[in-house]
Amino acid sequence: MARIIAISNQKGGVGKTTTAVNLGACLAAAEQRVLLVDMDPQGNATSGLGVDKHAETGSLYDVLVHEEPILNVVQQAELPFLHVAPSNTDLVGAEVELTSALAREHRLADQLTAIDAEYDWILIDCPPSLGLLTVNALTAADSVLIPLQTEYYALEGLGELTRTIRLIQRRLNPRLVLEGVLLTLYDGRNRLNQQVSADVRRHFGDKVFETDIPRNVRLGEAPSFGKPIILYDIDAKGARAYLGLARELLEKYGVRAAKVSSALSA
Repeated sequence: MARIIAISNQKGGVGKTTTAVNLGACLAAAEQRVLLVDMDPQGNATSGLGVDKHAETGSLYDVLVHEEPILNVVQQAELPFLHVAPSNTDLVGAEVELTSALAREHRLADQLTAIDAEYDWILIDCPPSLGLLTVNALTAADSVLIPLQTEYYALEGLGELTRTIRLIQRRLNPRLVLEGVLLTLYDGRNRLNQQVSADVRRHFGDKVFETDIPRNVRLGEAPSFGKPIILYDIDAKGARAYLGLARELLEKYGVRAAKVSSALSA
């Protein structure tokens, strides 16, 4: 069965989609079967993997609103083991159209339950809000990974997100746990970044990933080429960081990939 991880933070610009795309790509590089579910109507994870979000094909809107089987909309990314369930702006209407739907919070969970044997990992890129789309993602997930920018403003919304997670645990998904907090846009030369990192690690303990994601120009450039960082520039600091994050997850769950890429095992 797939491990389902929702990547969520209601604050924008913290590296959420960057993490979804690049963690998925690095796990796929280890020949892990990965499905990236793009639950953000902006569709940035979709285009970041080179999939045309404006194409006249099915999307998650059809899956959630019309209950189209999710495998009917899944598309192959450039990496052989990586698939994406695409999104586009149609998804904005899903929250309105599902308002009166029966079991509306479970639409995504029901779809992923039907296919979890097809994948080793399912990563859900959540929108930067705590609306119905995010609730669907958290209801479907085994765990939630929180990207957190190392600045004090980023800490302000963390309490609201953790309260939402506890609410989901009580009412909709008791198995949901915190996968971990990922420090992003980190600059080790910056004293404020160092202080925020220390505060977060003191508060969350071993729930903070050892890997920090640095500020990296190449990491920011890669989406405009429709590529994850390991296909755009494998030697970039951002590539090495996400390879390290993937390695942490594989080791955490005792996964021994049949053939781990030389980059991931380095």
